[in-house]
Amino acid sequence: MTDEVPSGDDALSGKQPGGTWQWGRTKQTQRALLDAARDVFTAQGFSHASIADVVERAGSSVGSLYHHFGGKSELFLALWQDHQIAHEKAASQAVARARAAGAAGTVPDSGPGDPTTLFCVGARAFLEGSWTRRDLELLFASGDGPPGFELSRRRRLHEWISQNDALLRLSDTSADRLYAAILTSLIGVGAREVAAARTRRQATEIINSVIEYAMRLMADGPARP
Repeated sequence: MTDEVPSGDDALSGKQPGGTWQWGRTKQTQRALLDAARDVFTAQGFSHASIADVVERAGSSVGSLYHHFGGKSELFLALWQDHQIAHEKAASQAVARARAAGAAGTVPDSGPGDPTTLFCVGARAFLEGSWTRRDLELLFASGDGPPGFELSRRRRLHEWISQNDALLRLSDTSADRLYAAILTSLIGVGAREVAAARTRRQATEIINSVIEYAMRLMADGPARP
């Protein structure tokens, strides 16, 4: 092995380490392992799932899994992070589209860029993802995860509250932080109910109910003792 950096056709063809071909293969392998982990973890739960089942379903090897993720616990956390990224991407894109379109009329008596409108738009996209990936939503809500997972979830919740705090343009007071936490918790509980729905119609009804409750909470804004 040399320290020479590949260039030209060699780099693109994957003939040398670090080329596009190897990078593409690396991402494909990681994706295959994550998809296999999703199937195995959601079917068996974290505690009962085995590395052997995951690599067999992925058509990979135990060595490859440890190379890319480090182990069973790290694979579970990577799957959870992948789920969170999908949530965040859907919500942020929905909010961006709403801002661009003015979003007037989504929430009664709201104008373009109104914070409550944008919150509801983002929340709806988040809840829709909870139905699309309901198997993962139920897995991560089950309490069956590796050591440290609950701590990661709590940290993520605090980050999510802070993001909603900024979206709703709240001030740094106890009442406003509580207000953001209540709204965020409402969406989190709603996401679990959506995932547990038996039909798409029932999931839609739950999503609409969650948005209605959020609108009622936001009608008068945070408490001003």
